[in-house]
Amino acid sequence: MDFATYLKFVLSLGLVLAFFFALVWAARRYLPGMRVGNRAGRRLELVEVLMIDTRRRLILVRRDEVEHLILLGTTSETVIERGIARPPNFAQHLVPPAESP
Repeated sequence: MDFATYLKFVLSLGLVLAFFFALVWAARRYLPGMRVGNRAGRRLELVEVLMIDTRRRLILVRRDEVEHLILLGTTSETVIERGIARPPNFAQHLVPPAESP
């Protein structure tokens, strides 16, 4: 194998790695639900974000199983509703079928 083959290999590997890191960066930057890391012991969670217009958005924040709805503007923040109970998990209400002998 000559030097040109090795050079093509290294450049191709560099291009693939650059593409991978750009994809990870874009996902972390533009997808609000994409969080990397250990969530154990965390009390605060961003549940959902809704863009109303270019200057305002509604965010739903969960703290200790209680949710708060907040309106964020360019110069102000307003709590719309606080103390919203977390919706029950549907899977908790499913009853397993009775076992037959």
